[in-house]
Amino acid sequence: MPTPPLTPRPTATLFAGRVHVAYMQLYVMSGSGFATDPDQANKGQVNGLCGAAVPGMLFLTTGLHTGATHLTIEQYDEEPALDDAWEEIVEVSFRPDDELVSLVEWAGQASYPFLLPVQYYRVRYCATGMDAASAADVVTGDEPPLDRYLLQLWPDFPQPDRIRRQTADVAAYWHQAWRD
Repeated sequence: MPTPPLTPRPTATLFAGRVHVAYMQLYVMSGSGFATDPDQANKGQVNGLCGAAVPGMLFLTTGLHTGATHLTIEQYDEEPALDDAWEEIVEVSFRPDDELVSLVEWAGQASYPFLLPVQYYRVRYCATGMDAASAADVVTGDEPPLDRYLLQLWPDFPQPDRIRRQTADVAAYWHQAWRD
């Protein structure tokens, strides 16, 4: 009987925890810029959840309007397998402007720095619970998050963004909104 291929494991977990979103937004920033215009971030893309059109940044859209959600950022040496546990999956290309990169909450209210070598990456943004979080609109205090997110990065050549899986109505809305 053949041995199943091994699934790559993350070489580093760059962030894992609760983050506060407002206006359904989080950002990954590098260099000195702080651009949060969703029209620019998603320009020319087919997906509306992970904007990568502005060099050195990612514009992450969530289902929750305001409150706490959970995000994990993992770095890999090679492409990880797709995980069926995630309802939404999109991919983009990203190259940080500087090795100091930060996960940034809306309006820069908090940031969580990590180091990432300057090179091209493929980024997979995965989500679960977007419709439930969108329906709730706000999560306050110590309420448990309704949605959760995973950002996976591995070295790769630049390529067009793509939607790997879409099930939520709110994800479909954002995919269409940035194309119009």
